[in-house]
Amino acid sequence: MGNPGNPRLDEQRLEKLIDGFARTRLVVVGDVVLDEYLGGEVDRMSPEAPVPVVRVQSESVVLGGAGNVVRNLVALGAQCEFSSMIGCDSDGDRVLSLLEELGVDAGGVVRSADRPTTRKPRVVARGQQIVRVDRETEAPISSAETRKLLVGLEDRLTGAHGAVLEDYGKGLLVPASIRKLIATCKSAGISVAVDPKSELHAYKGASLLKPNLREAEQLAGVCPGESGGLDRIAQKLRQGIGGGDLVITRGGEGMSVFDGEGSRCDISTIRQEVFD
Repeated sequence: MGNPGNPRLDEQRLEKLIDGFARTRLVVVGDVVLDEYLGGEVDRMSPEAPVPVVRVQSESVVLGGAGNVVRNLVALGAQCEFSSMIGCDSDGDRVLSLLEELGVDAGGVVRSADRPTTRKPRVVARGQQIVRVDRETEAPISSAETRKLLVGLEDRLTGAHGAVLEDYGKGLLVPASIRKLIATCKSAGISVAVDPKSELHAYKGASLLKPNLREAEQLAGVCPGESGGLDRIAQKLRQGIGGGDLVITRGGEGMSVFDGEGSRCDISTIRQEVFD
């Protein structure tokens, strides 16, 4: 962990913060994905085409996208409400079933007859992903669907300690709906953390912005190689949201945290080989 002398990173304080999740109620809004994994072995090539034949030995389906944030919050002990959009299909039924298993209220999940539930099957063999098939649409949701989403959100903000907007670019969180969602949360006195994908101005009023490095570069219109590097990127992003906190994740390099006063703290991580 970087900057060991920083009292904000004191281990005991972090443990208290984690323990505090058990007394926390959060609302998550964002694109939900069904992540499907087919695992197996490869010992021959197909006679039909130059591709490996995978003998499936395991199958699993989990909530991904904003659904993964819900899973993590529940694992930390938080009470979680979820607002999203799914299709009127069997994959949508599976999303609702998985939320029920987690004990998460799915009353804020809107069903649409005009779009499929996002599903991403992956075939994995010997620890390597061979192929991923995306079933999705990135078309923006309609104004009527946005209104339904906002009504469902308003019903869940009472008593909440915070809201998380998870934008995966699947059409749920477009600039117009993001502004309305943030305004609704701020009117209710709720802090909003955003994992962004859209234009920077849409997130004005967010309490915390958490892009990865590539997203941060795109949102700020600045490359790390330019004068000022990451600090300049952070300055432009914080100005764009009105001075809130900022966390930029940097993959194997860890993450950089910029607080409301603009001070920076770099936190390292343990590198791991991953296939997805």
